[in-house]
Amino acid sequence: MSGGFVESVQHKAQVVAKEDYEKARVLINDAARSGSYLYPVKGIFYFFTHRALWKPLLSRLSSTLALSAAVVLSMFAFTYLPQLALLVFVNGPLAVVTTVLLVLNESSVIISIISKNFMLQDALLDTFDGTLVSRNATGIVSEGRQLKSGGDSIQRLGKVLKTPFNRFSPKALIRYVMYLPLNFVPVVGTVAFILLNGRSRGESVHDRYFQLKRWSNAQKSNWLQEHKGPYAAFGTVATLLEMIPIASILFSFTNTVGAALWAADIEAKDTEMTRGTAPGLREAAENAE
Repeated sequence: MSGGFVESVQHKAQVVAKEDYEKARVLINDAARSGSYLYPVKGIFYFFTHRALWKPLLSRLSSTLALSAAVVLSMFAFTYLPQLALLVFVNGPLAVVTTVLLVLNESSVIISIISKNFMLQDALLDTFDGTLVSRNATGIVSEGRQLKSGGDSIQRLGKVLKTPFNRFSPKALIRYVMYLPLNFVPVVGTVAFILLNGRSRGESVHDRYFQLKRWSNAQKSNWLQEHKGPYAAFGTVATLLEMIPIASILFSFTNTVGAALWAADIEAKDTEMTRGTAPGLREAAENAE
């Protein structure tokens, strides 16, 4: 009887593992086909070749650099050794590296919370909208703010008509703290920690785009559920870039540019996502209103 029970458990475990593998394979294939992981990199090149988009960053540069330096130095001074002492028991010599990654990720979260909620919200909004304007997506931008005639893409931005990006949610912070113990698993745990935070990061990159589209929460959820792989891939690359000390603020802006470029391509139906199921999903979402 016990043998039959063990075999039953093993069979169920194999079924679950196979289902999870298939789900992961589908997500990876969707992400690869969409090319979403390239948009953070495209954002870097687009940002540096369009000087008008520098204006929002330059207006906040000194204060954000000071914040980044203070947070990173403080985190390494006060949290690196205690966390290293814990991780060395499970990661061995690799703890030196995994602890650095952990502290950088923690610093990135703290910098993101403070800067995006209290220092950069308006600047990131202008960067997103300005990028859309530079891509001639003025129709959708006009749904959320007034546009002026003449001038560069930033100078054309007028009064904001809709409340911009959502502020950092307590749910995101709770999720981050829940994932922290993964770092006690050698290498694989740290990778999983970054991937999970990347997935969470990806879910918020198009908040402004969805707002301009006037989508309800249900519509946004449907779209994100349909395209989990692409958004997780974008979020993971964006998270890795924003983990780089000091430069994390710069990459917050380039990632915003990348997200806007992606939104412009979706709007122009010029992505793999919009050549497949996306148009039907959009129509269904609009009909649900």
